[in-house]
Formats: sequence, structure tokens, C-alpha cells
Amino acid sequence: MTSDLPIRRRVAIMGAAGRDFHNFNVVFRNDPIYEVVAFTATQIPGIDGRVYPEQLAGPMYPNGIPIVSESELPRLISEERVDLCVFSYSDVSYPYVMRAASRVLAAGADFMLLAPERTMLRSRVPVIAVTAVRTGAGKSQTTRYISRILKNLGIRAVAVRHPMPYGDLAAQACQRFATYDDLAKQECTIEEREEYEPHIDNGFVVYAGVDYEAILRRAEDEADVILWDGGNNDLPFYAPSLYICIADPHRAGDEIAYFPGEVNFLRADIILINKCDSASEEKIRAIEDNAARLNPRARVIRADSPVMLERPDLVAGKRALVIEDGPTLTHGGMSFGAGVVAVRDSAAQIVDPSPYAVGSIRETYAKYPNAKGILPAMGYSGEQIAELEETIRRTPADVVVVGTPIDLRRVLNVDKPQVRVRYVLREQKPGVIEKEIKRALRLAPAPPLVTA
Repeated sequence: MTSDLPIRRRVAIMGAAGRDFHNFNVVFRNDPIYEVVAFTATQIPGIDGRVYPEQLAGPMYPNGIPIVSESELPRLISEERVDLCVFSYSDVSYPYVMRAASRVLAAGADFMLLAPERTMLRSRVPVIAVTAVRTGAGKSQTTRYISRILKNLGIRAVAVRHPMPYGDLAAQACQRFATYDDLAKQECTIEEREEYEPHIDNGFVVYAGVDYEAILRRAEDEADVILWDGGNNDLPFYAPSLYICIADPHRAGDEIAYFPGEVNFLRADIILINKCDSASEEKIRAIEDNAARLNPRARVIRADSPVMLERPDLVAGKRALVIEDGPTLTHGGMSFGAGVVAVRDSAAQIVDPSPYAVGSIRETYAKYPNAKGILPAMGYSGEQIAELEETIRRTPADVVVVGTPIDLRRVLNVDKPQVRVRYVLREQKPGVIEKEIKRALRLAPAPPLVTA
């Protein structure tokens, strides 16, 4: 006698503590056709070895779901009889994606990429989504720029940030940040602070967490517009009313070479080419040519990203240790950021901290050699923050130039003066983004009637 019940497909979701959990929540959690046996983790240190808790996993998973290192995937496929692996993280090259697929196929499982429509939640209020083709293209400064436009228009808005749940997942299911005390109470990492603090400084509430359906419903209750602040080059979790994609001319060509950044590039209503003031015209035009060829309906906008030192007198002629945003240097692949740009004209000597790195900071340089010469602001745990502080102390520099979006003096205890770098978005043709926002929100005046 055979059972009429369908045979459940055994699934492993490949991720990095963000998109993977969202894909599970939206697509797999309540579908009896699938049984998710594990998440695998990569990119972010220390996120494996945990369990996706039963409170979030739902009644089909009373013991939760283990999170293991992606290096264990072949063993996992064999021992757990995995039928399907779902690729669920971002900012990886096309060869990287296909190598991952080849490992999965060789081990005997199917390989899946989910379409955006399967994972985008629908909001009751308009959503402006800010995405990018690569990590470090300028999403945060663009989001802040748009938030100021919305404030000036008298629109209630909240920011919802792409997930960074590196701690207690159940406690981080739905987080709301309105003050610096909220950041301290919820023990935010340096990476989280880099994204949340600037919004708080601008007077905006930020939501983040794990369960983005619950986050959306709470955000809708206090906002007329939701501003999706994307992470890496990932796709929005919410269906956008206005879809913005940031392109980086310092990495021209990456808009058609990295996943899922090209998806953003192809779907965007606005392609914003940032950092035009520090890039060559040839590279800017290369992106414009790709936009015209692949997404001709998109509005293409040029913008600058001017940077300035708060106290250039403390840097001029000194030995400077430059700290840059961590993800920009790691999976973003950059070898410099706003800090280096700001120091270039100050007659300062940039000191390479890599020979003095300790612990996980030294391991970061081994994994991402492109970061040598500057210091990535890695701070995913108290231990790693201590190693970052020790690396700074050991480096023979007179001053620390901080190119991250936050004041690291709130987080780090170092014995060297710190000088912050500020950077903003500046449209080359002012007012275009506001016009597009008004159009998307249907705030623009109606065109005059044409009469015979």
C-alpha cells in the first residue's frame, strides 16, 4: 500500500545570515513539500554553529534548524540526503556562483536560485528600494539623501535595513532602533552601527532583524513610505514602488559580472552612477552604455560623492592609519574607500597595518589580500573588536583616519587621535531624484489637459 502524501524534498539553504533566513521564512517555512535540514553559512565570521530557533522556524521544525559552515556542504548533502540546495547570499561573481553550483551538482543535489517575485513581500504603503551592483557603491549615503527629501516633503518615513542578525536570532526577530541606547541594548556590531547610526542622526527610525513580514507590518503602522536600505548587492525584500540601483564607476563592468547585482541593474527604475567626481569619464560612460543596452527604460543619473576630513590639520604630514568600512573591503573587493580618498591630498603617509594585525584581523588579510594597506573595520564580536583595537595600537601611526559611516570612538578604545571622514551624495543635476520620488509617490502635479 502506498501513501498519498507527497515525498518531501530535503533542502539546504546556502547563506550568510540574512537572505537565507528570509528565503526560508517566505518560501519554505510553511510548505509541506519541503523539509529544510540545514542552513550553511559563509562570508561573515562566527555565524555558523548556531541553530535557527524553533520560534522562527515554525511548527514544522520543533527543534529548529542547524546552521553549519558551507565547507561542510558536500558532507551534508551525502549524510542528510539533501535533494536541493538554494543559493541565498549576495555579492559574488558569476564564476563563484557556478563553482558553488558545480560542487552541489557533483555531490548529487539540485541547485536553485529563487526569482525576486517569490521572495518580495507586498506593502500597504509605497516602498522606495535602494540597492546596488556591488557592496560599497554608496547605498547608505543615497538612502540618507532620500530620507532628507522625504522629510522635506513632510512624509513620514522609516528605514528598513537588510538583515545583519549575528547574535541571538530569536531576540533579533524584529528590531526597532530610534536612539543610541537602542543600539547598546541590542549589542549591535560595528557593521550594524555603521548602517543604523546615520539614520538615527537624521531623526529616522530603523527596523531590521530576521522576520521581515513582522518587521513590515510594524513599519507600516508608523510610516507613509518605507525606505528599503539594501545590503551588499542583494535584491529588495519588499516589492518597490521606486527601484533604485547604485553603480560604481571604480568597478565599471561589475554591474554585469556579479550576482545578484545585475538583477538590480536590469530591474531598476533609476540607475544612479555614484562617485563620478573621483572616476574617469571612460568608466562612467561604460556603465551608461551597459544601462542603455540592457535596461533602456531606466533613468540614469550621475552623482558625486565628495569627501572631507573633519580635522585636516591633524592629518597633514603625519603617518595615518586609514580605517574603511569592512564589507566594502572584504566581499566588496575594494582596495580603498572614502578614507583613502580623503587622505590623498593631505600630504600624509598612509601606514600599512597588515604586518601588525592580530587574530581574526590577520586572518581577514589572508582571505582578502586586496585590503592590505588599510584596515577594515571588522567588529562582529567583542573579541574581534579587541583584536581591531590591538591592531591599531601596534600600528606605528600618528593619527587614525576613520572612513566608516560612524564615529568609532563610541566603539573603540585606542590611544591615537581619530579624525572622521564625512561623505555625502551630490546629484550633478540637482532635483532629479526628488522629481522621480514625487512621480513614484504620485505627488507630482498632473499634466495639463490638452483640449482640441
